[in-house]
Amino acid sequence: MDIFFKNKTRLTNFFTTLLLLTAISVLSYNNPEKKGEQVLFKTDIAKDATPTVVARLLNANANPISEIKFEKGTYHFYPDKGFEKYCYISNHGDLMVKTPFPIFNMKDFTIDGQGSTFIFHGIIIPFLVDESKNITVKNLSIDWHEPFHSEGLIVAIDEKNKTFDMQISDEYPYEIRNNQIYFIKEYYEHNLGQSILFDPIRKAVTYNTQAYTSISTIERNSIKNNLDKIKYKYEHDNRAPEFKNIGTENRLIIEQLKPGLVRVYNHKKEMPPVGMILTMKGEQGINRVSPAFRVTHTNGFNATNVNIHHAGGMGIIAENSADLILDNFNITPSHGRMVSTTADATHFVGCRGKVVLKNCTFNNQLDDAMNVHGTYQKIVDILDDYSIGVRMMHHQQLGFVIGHENDNIGFVRLNNSFFPYNKATIKKTEYLNNRYQIITFNEKLPTDLKTGDLIENLDGYPDLLVQNCNIGNNRARGLLISNPLNTVIENNVFNTEMEAILVPVESGYWFESGNAANLIIRNNEFKDCQYGGHDRGVIRFVTDDDNENIAFKNIEISNNIFNQFDNLILEISNTDGLKFTGNTITNSGTFLMLHPINPALKIKHSKNILFKNNTYKGKANTVLETKEGMKKLNFN
Repeated sequence: MDIFFKNKTRLTNFFTTLLLLTAISVLSYNNPEKKGEQVLFKTDIAKDATPTVVARLLNANANPISEIKFEKGTYHFYPDKGFEKYCYISNHGDLMVKTPFPIFNMKDFTIDGQGSTFIFHGIIIPFLVDESKNITVKNLSIDWHEPFHSEGLIVAIDEKNKTFDMQISDEYPYEIRNNQIYFIKEYYEHNLGQSILFDPIRKAVTYNTQAYTSISTIERNSIKNNLDKIKYKYEHDNRAPEFKNIGTENRLIIEQLKPGLVRVYNHKKEMPPVGMILTMKGEQGINRVSPAFRVTHTNGFNATNVNIHHAGGMGIIAENSADLILDNFNITPSHGRMVSTTADATHFVGCRGKVVLKNCTFNNQLDDAMNVHGTYQKIVDILDDYSIGVRMMHHQQLGFVIGHENDNIGFVRLNNSFFPYNKATIKKTEYLNNRYQIITFNEKLPTDLKTGDLIENLDGYPDLLVQNCNIGNNRARGLLISNPLNTVIENNVFNTEMEAILVPVESGYWFESGNAANLIIRNNEFKDCQYGGHDRGVIRFVTDDDNENIAFKNIEISNNIFNQFDNLILEISNTDGLKFTGNTITNSGTFLMLHPINPALKIKHSKNILFKNNTYKGKANTVLETKEGMKKLNFN
C-alpha cells in the first residue's frame, strides 16, 4: 500500500519550498531598481479613466513603464474609447472586446490601485494581459455599474395553472417582446436564459434548487420541413451558437401584470418557492462576454489584495501561461446582489509552472470556484509521417493553440486507457482557422495512430496549491481538478451547492483533459455541500467513459471535517491508490436529507484503497458501499 504514498513527504517539502519561492517572487516584482517610468493617475480622470490609461499603455514601447499607481478613489471605465481587439477566450463567447488595460508584451510591470474601486460599464475586459512577463495587479476592487445578470423576487405561485409571479426592482430595467422578457443594460441585454434560485436570508443558492430551476425556457419544436436533407461533410458542433437554436422554440410566456410585476407561464418543474430570488443571466453560449482578467501566454502573474464584485464571465481566465499567484483574491457580490461573477471565479487552461490560490474568498459566483485542466483536441487527419490535422471540439475552445515548440504531446485513445499510449514533441503549429490546425512533430507519428484519437499537452499542467480559502454560496462546484502533476488542497472551508471537489476526466462535452494524480486533500472543512439537490458525493472522482480503466492515482484525503446534512461524502471510481485517513464525518441536521438511502462512501472500479483512523458519526445505515467484484474494504 505505501508504494502509492511514498512521495508524500516529497510533496509536502515541495509545496513548502513553493510558498517560499512565491514570497521571493512577489518581492522581486517590487524591486525599486526595475527600469521604466512610475506613473501616478489622479482622480481628475475618474469620470472616464479609459482614454488616459489606454494612451499611456500604448506608448509603453517607446516610453517604458515599471508601475502605474492610482490615487485612491473611485474610477469609471467605459468601453467607447477602449483599445479594441478580437479575442477567442476559453469557456467564454468569442467577440470583439474593448479594454482600458491592454497589457501586451510588457515585463516587470505593476498596477497598484492603492485601495481604489474601478467601476466598469458594458462589454469590456478590465485587464487584458498577453505575451507578458512578471505582471502584478494589487490593491484594488472591480465592479460593474450594471450587472450582466438580473434578479427577481418570487411573490406568488399558482400550482394549478403552473404560473409564478416575479417582482423585478428598478435596478433591472426590462422590456417584453413577443411574450419574452429582455433585461436591458448599458451596451448589453439578455433574456431569461440560464437561471437559479437564491435564498435572500442565507444569501446562498436555495436548498434543493434542482427541483425548481433552471426555469424551462425552451422545448422541442413540432414544425420542421426538409431538415433531414441538410448534410455536413465535416463534423459540426450542435451546441455552437450558430446551431443551438435549431429544433427548439420558446416555451415560456411572460406577461406584465403591472410595471415591475410579471407572470411566468409554462415552467415544467416545480414552482419556485415564494420569497426566493430568481437570478437570470441569458442564454448559454452567449452570456459570458466580460471576464475581469484575461491572461494569455504570460509567465509570471500576481494578483494581490484584489476584490472582484462582479464580472460578465469569470473572475480570471488564464490560458497557456505559467506561474500564476492569487493572494487575497476575492470574489464577493456588492450592492445587495445575490451574484458576484456570472461564471467561474478562477479558471486555468493549459497553464504550467505553479498555480497558487491562497487566502482567497470565492462566494456567490454562478459557476465553479476553480477549474484547472488541459484541452483535448481530436485528430481528424493524418497528413504524413510527421503531421496531423486537429479539430477544436467545443465551440468555446475556438482559437486555442495546444502547445509551444518542443512541448510533449500525448496521444490518447480513451476506450483503451485514460493515459497516453504514445507521445511526440511539437516542431511547429500551423493555425489555419479557429477550429482546425496542423501540428508537425519532431518524431515520426506512432504507427498505430488513428483519426478519432485525442491529443493533450503533457507539459501544460501546473503544480497546484489551494490554501486558506473560503469557497461557498455559489452555483455548482468548488474545485475542479484535472491535474496529473502535484496538487495540495489544504486548510480551506467549503459550502457549495454541488461537489466541493470534483476530479473528472471530461472527454465528451467540454473536452477538458487531465486525470489527477499526486493529490493531497487535507485539513479542510466541508459544511453542508451538495445542498442543491444532486445525488453526488461531496468529493467525487468520475470519468465520462463508463469503463474500469484506471484514471486517478496516488490520492490522499486526510484530517478533514465533513459536517454534512446528507449521507454521501465520498464517491470514488477508476482510482489506484487512495488513503482516507483521520477524517471526521458528522451529520449537521441543517437541512432535511435529500437522499437518505445513500451510504457515506461509494467505491467502484478501484484498487489499493485504505481507510484508517476515521471517525463516523453520521446517519447512513450503510457506511461503505463497493461495487461487486472489488476486493472487500473495511472502514475504520
